[in-house]
Amino acid sequence: MALPWKLHGDGKHVAQTAIVLPEQRMTWPRTIGFGAQHVVAMFGATFLVPLLTGFPPTATLFFSGLGTLLFLVLTGNRLPSYLGSSFAFLAPIWVATGVGPGAAPTADGLARASFGILAMGVLMAIVGLVVHRFGIGWINALMPPVVMGGVVALIGFNLAPAVKNNWLGNPAANPEVNQGLHSTAALITIASILLITVLFRGLIGRLSIVLGMVVGYVAAALMGIVDFSGVASAAWIGLPDFHLPGNPIADPSLWGLLPSFLPVVLVLIAENVGHVKSVGLMIDRDLDPVTGRALLADGVATVLAGFGGGSATTTYGENIGVMAATRVYSTAAYWVAGSLALLLGFSPKVGALIFSVPAGVLGGVTVALYGLIGLIGVKIWIDNKVDFSKPINQFTAAVPLIVGIADFGLQLGSPEHPIVFNGIALGTIAAVVVFHAMNGIAKARGGEMQVADPVVTAGERSAD
Repeated sequence: MALPWKLHGDGKHVAQTAIVLPEQRMTWPRTIGFGAQHVVAMFGATFLVPLLTGFPPTATLFFSGLGTLLFLVLTGNRLPSYLGSSFAFLAPIWVATGVGPGAAPTADGLARASFGILAMGVLMAIVGLVVHRFGIGWINALMPPVVMGGVVALIGFNLAPAVKNNWLGNPAANPEVNQGLHSTAALITIASILLITVLFRGLIGRLSIVLGMVVGYVAAALMGIVDFSGVASAAWIGLPDFHLPGNPIADPSLWGLLPSFLPVVLVLIAENVGHVKSVGLMIDRDLDPVTGRALLADGVATVLAGFGGGSATTTYGENIGVMAATRVYSTAAYWVAGSLALLLGFSPKVGALIFSVPAGVLGGVTVALYGLIGLIGVKIWIDNKVDFSKPINQFTAAVPLIVGIADFGLQLGSPEHPIVFNGIALGTIAAVVVFHAMNGIAKARGGEMQVADPVVTAGERSAD
């Protein structure tokens, strides 16, 4: 690795037309400040995942920071990136834990979900090794943009039914909840997000989700629907709340969960490849040779998270936004960010504060956030100029979207060891089968293959 970093100019100023390259840095006080900005940028989305799944926030922050540092090491310090919690895992985690968003899963449920995360991390790491050796062409052949975009879109839109329950204060878990107050907090939260997005430019506008959540949280506290008892009793310093994954040898039913988890690997691939391409364009470098390392690093980070009870990781569009706004692409800032997140994982007080966010505020945030996740898939179609005047592309997108949004389900095997296919898994299978079957038949009868250019990109997770 190219360490230490070279000072950019005087280390205090960045010219209007200049950028700070990955191997450069500003003065250390400024670098620490930029690193802190990256922590703020990732924080809102990263801690939403444990809030929605019941995973320990402290373990999630710990493995987020550790994964970021590992990513920098495995990519040779050439690719600035922060690894935050992946939203693609929400639906399969709920399948594994057997509870919905915002509800508290059992320890066994968490262990089952962690096994799925660990297994997908292993698969992601294997994909990274294959891409590093053979390139990414085989992924483009299996999952051209019309298929990849459809899969990413259905994962976001599949989450839509979960929003209403949170918006009303999770009455399924607490029938006596004041739905009116929670709905008011939700409305304030989403309104704040939208207003911050359009009223502010630069970094503040890019942090609209986390800032909107802060406004909603304050409003909820004033309305008396925030429970601070856990925050008051939590220690300032303590070990992260780790837990082990389930053992598939002792519990073979764990293998039956994997079909629900498998599609999210495609999302992780799209996000990582998109991150590599985006950063490469912004610093005017060809970073494609680092793609395999990036996928491997994200896979290994997810394995560690699955083994210790953290949420699965992925590269973050929010942090690309911070780099674009500041023109500082120094990996030194990400070393600072990863270290800060890791340290935050040792504060139970922080974890308790995260868990004190009421369901109504979550409902307001997820109205926008789940839709934005779905739109990443739409952006893949747009970026790759997918031609929807062609029937094959139309059906490849239409069928899986309906399967995913309706959340079709299929359970095979015995009741003791079921193999579970949720809407995301069935939608993914539909996308691949519809595209390749229709193209195969068209080719056999002498028609033209209607495949879009094999370029996979991923949009940012938050609105700019």
